Amino acid sequence: MRRLLIAVLLVAFGAGCQSLGDGSADAFLWDFPAPLAADVAVVDPARLHRFELSNGLRVLVLEDRKLPAIDMGLTVPRGIAIEAPDEAGIANFTAELMQRGAGGRDALALAQAVDSLGGSMSVGAGWDSMDASVGGLSRDRAALFEVLADVVQRPTLDSGEAARVRAAQLARLRQAGDDPGTLVAWTFFETLYSGLRAGLPSSGTEASVSGLTAADAAAFHTRVFTPDRAILWAAGDVSAEDFKKEAEAAFGSWSGPKLAPPASALPETGRRRVIVVDRPELGQAQIAIGHDGIARTHEDRLELQMVNTVLGAAGFSSRLMASVRAEEGLTYSIGSRFSQRRTGGTFLVTTFAEAARVGDLLGLVMSELERIRTEPPSETEIGWAKSLRTGRFALALETSGAVAGSLVDLEVYDLPRDTIDTYRGRVRALEPAALASAAQNAFHPDRAAIVIVGPAEALVPQLEAYGEVEVRSR
Repeated sequence: MRRLLIAVLLVAFGAGCQSLGDGSADAFLWDFPAPLAADVAVVDPARLHRFELSNGLRVLVLEDRKLPAIDMGLTVPRGIAIEAPDEAGIANFTAELMQRGAGGRDALALAQAVDSLGGSMSVGAGWDSMDASVGGLSRDRAALFEVLADVVQRPTLDSGEAARVRAAQLARLRQAGDDPGTLVAWTFFETLYSGLRAGLPSSGTEASVSGLTAADAAAFHTRVFTPDRAILWAAGDVSAEDFKKEAEAAFGSWSGPKLAPPASALPETGRRRVIVVDRPELGQAQIAIGHDGIARTHEDRLELQMVNTVLGAAGFSSRLMASVRAEEGLTYSIGSRFSQRRTGGTFLVTTFAEAARVGDLLGLVMSELERIRTEPPSETEIGWAKSLRTGRFALALETSGAVAGSLVDLEVYDLPRDTIDTYRGRVRALEPAALASAAQNAFHPDRAAIVIVGPAEALVPQLEAYGEVEVRSR
């Protein structure tokens, strides 16, 4: 038996190797990119239903009878982006207040109504959208739907609860401002978009939040939660025909003004700026480097997703991680990303390092940002990126709720409805020349903002080669 086991293991080991054919040692199959996933429809068209109510409210239903559960929600395609700078934080303030009483129930009664069903409820504010959602067993759909309709259309917005929400939001802001990682992000966006809403924290500032009232929340709710361009959705154990009747009863008479116009487009980054936020007690500096990026609907968004995967979004397979950590040992973690919004976005590299080694790290990062333009991803790197992105894509759509969320996202940004189904095929079709062109147009290290939180005395001499250094107090 022992000899048989050894023989089986040897065969398995041999099957896991592949000759390179050039006289070099054999390489394991897992040293090569995995085969790309098949390009098949994510959703069976027979289970996906779309229609409109009498008031024009759009409805999306994804039937999935595998489990006796359901998720439902309503999404509006406006959010933090339309806040004025002096009301920054109102979207998050309104979202939290909507959960604290609706339909004649106070905060406690509303929470008990959901808890008694073993369900969940949430209201959230994103940059370009806001949504209210409920979830639970499908047998409780009617009760859950009642809660959703009340929260969306009839929130109490009580002044006493508003005071408590405001106090909690202010406390979180004060606490977050003490965190170096948060502080570097706040300073980075303020540097890029000074005077604009995009330059302020998503949850607002102490000055803006301290003045928010229940009346402000009511006004913002009216501006944003309107049937115009809103999407009501459901995913799980539900019949589309039944849901349509229930939706008409619960939301068919809902009315409101036309949706508020979108925010203005974000500007391009100007000249390079180097900012140090002085925290003399820190031995480790937090670092943010970046510039303007692309909108969610940009024609090169898929190409840049692949390029950025090679640059800094693939963990140890990325160029930044290989250069900065694996080869030089200057940090434990580094990554890059494009945040894509309706009216623009940002490219950002984030990392940290021992204060005395920041100059060395920054030199490598800036070199890699230039190299991605002059030495675009190779065939091998592209193969890895395609395998990684298509694999992550599948994992992100494992539940019907996740699929419904992705379909709603397409509606929010007015993207083609087949975007998800065609994703893997479009990834497979990407050519090196297209990625090279996209990289040339999207990366601009010459105008990147460089923001570092740490001890200024140690940092400034290391940064002067990148331009005049502006030192700010905490």
